[in-house]
Parts: sequence; structure tokens; C-alpha cells
Amino acid sequence: GRLTRYFGMPVSEGNSLSQMLKIAVPLAGYGSRMRPHTWSKPKPLIPLAGQTVLDHVLAQFNSLPAGQPVEYVLIVGPYQQEQVEAHMRRQHPDKTFHIVVQPQMRGQSDALWLAREHLTGPMLMSFGDTFIETDLSRVLAEPLDGIAWVKPVPDPRPFGVAALNPQGLITRLIEKPQTLENNRVVVGFYYFRSGEKLMDVLDQQIRSGVTLKNEFFLTDALNLWIEQGARLRTETVEVWLDAGRPDALLETNRWLLDHGSGNSPVPAGEGVAIIPPVFIHPSADIRSSVIGPHVSIAAGCRIENSILRNSILDSE
Repeated sequence: GRLTRYFGMPVSEGNSLSQMLKIAVPLAGYGSRMRPHTWSKPKPLIPLAGQTVLDHVLAQFNSLPAGQPVEYVLIVGPYQQEQVEAHMRRQHPDKTFHIVVQPQMRGQSDALWLAREHLTGPMLMSFGDTFIETDLSRVLAEPLDGIAWVKPVPDPRPFGVAALNPQGLITRLIEKPQTLENNRVVVGFYYFRSGEKLMDVLDQQIRSGVTLKNEFFLTDALNLWIEQGARLRTETVEVWLDAGRPDALLETNRWLLDHGSGNSPVPAGEGVAIIPPVFIHPSADIRSSVIGPHVSIAAGCRIENSILRNSILDSE
């Protein structure tokens, strides 16, 4: 079973710019690696450099052409829906979005399959705890069946990589390779020219029960699709940020603050020293403290007699 909800204004038929683009963001998961932060809120709503993780995920799509009609499809866990929906209404009132609930954590392919009624036509997909910097201005002109974004890394063995043929097409996606020579790590960001064709191969995967640790992984479905003749290529990115683990979240916070997400506040209280880059919400109450560098402080926080650096603070 699944529950879907729709929010937004309908887009008129025959839009002169382009056809509707769907953007799928699987957000479900218990967030166990991020506890205790995720006891009170879902992982996508953890604060990060002045926004939330979800806000940064959605910002990946800002390079789409102005006026491109878009519908977001957010796939959440059973306890995430209310808070994610409220956040989207408050912070992204201009966005049209659907919320689909994944009742059981059965993997990426299952999440997308549950949202199949919305994922028709061309679609982008990004995992909900990583984000990249890329130019999407021409993605809808892509002639192939799909694109997998990749980033070269020194040691690809903890990740998955894309094997290519001489023409640059993906021949296989390989999880946790044993060697270092292929370092094109798949970053969890994809374009598919036909959501219907992707749903067809997800259906095949789920019907055949191809799982790992009782989860349906998208990699297995894409390999099945490639075996059936799908033509996918890679697109290389330089920036790939991870918000799925505490240490990675702090590293991403540092990168974002170093690249313009800080707000350079004037010290508000007596005995307060600010060492940029930082983000401090205007409602935070800070007294007799040294803040920075690389500190993000969310709304409603109260800090006294403290020295903080390389930290993220939330009031909840």
C-alpha cells in the first residue's frame, strides 16, 4: 500500500517551452546513522548551512531552464510525511509536488515503483542525502535513454562505479569494486528519458525478487535495463556532497559555508566573537561565546559561555 498527496497548481496543456519534467527524490529511511538528530525530525530536515538538507537537494535543480514546468515527487517514510509536507508548503510554496509514502523500507527501486503513477515522461532522480553541482540547462535534449552522474575519486572501492565501452556508454554498474583503476563513482543522480521504461524494468526487478539484504537496489534494475539494450552514458561532476552521515554532514557544512552559504553576522551580544564563515539565524541568542569557523546555528538556539567551531546546532 501507499499514500499519495498532491500540492500545487496544474500546468496548462501545450506549454510552449517544453514537456513536463518529473523530479523524484527518495527521502524514506529511518535516519539511524544520524541519531540522535533524527529522533525529533526526519533526516531531510536536519539544518545545514542556513537551510535544511532537503533545501540543498532541491537547489540542485536551479540550473534547469527558466520556465521549465516541473513536478517534484518526494517519497517519504511513514513518519516523515507531516513534517516534510509542512516544510515544503512553508519554504517552497512555488513548487508543485507530490508526496508518496513508502510504508516499508524496501529499497530505492521499491520507492520509485510506489510513485510510478507520477513518474511518466522525462524524469530526474536524486537521492535525498547527497547533492551535486551540475548544469541541467540542456538535459531534456538528451538523445540517449539516460545519464548517470559520476565523480572520479581516489578510492572507489566503498562505492559503486560505472563501466564504459569505447563509445562511452555504460556497460554495467558495479557495486564496491575490488580494484582502483575504474574510479568513476556513481553519485546517485540520474536522468531518464522515459519514466515509463524505467518503471517497466523496476516491475521486472521486483517481480523477480532481485534484492540485497531484502532491499531492491536501483543499480540492479539499471543493469537489467542495459542488458536489454538501454543506452546510458555518464556525466562527470566536480562537486559531490554527502549529508548521510554525521562526519560527512560536518564536512558538507564546511564546504557550503566556504562557498557562500554563510551570513557574516555582526556579533549581537556582549562578549561574542564571530570567526567566519558561519551561519547564525537572526533569532539565535548568543552570549559570552566564540562562534566559528564553520558553525551553523538554527533558529531558536541559545548559547552561553561556549566556544564552538565545526558544528551544527539545532534548537529541537
